[in-house]
Amino acid sequence: MENNSKARKLEAEITLEYDNAEYAEAVAKSVSPDNFKAPSGLSIGTACRRREVFTSIKCKVGIPTFIATIDDLLFCVSVAEKALSTTRRLASQS
Repeated sequence: MENNSKARKLEAEITLEYDNAEYAEAVAKSVSPDNFKAPSGLSIGTACRRREVFTSIKCKVGIPTFIATIDDLLFCVSVAEKALSTTRRLASQS
């Protein structure tokens, strides 16, 4: 029996849509540092177009890393959304 241990490339495209372009851009900018900090075998790219944030993830490292990367991205997006909502709420109270 032959051992075929070649790493497969896992890919994900994640699209998030928001109510306005300014909010989408703020979310994209908050997670864009991940575009530069990826370890070898992993690439992450985030871009904003109008009201949508697009993230592309490519992973040659393995399924656990792939899943952890997606989980981390979505957690960071959630934190950014909460921060933006809080900032808006506080600004409207002043």
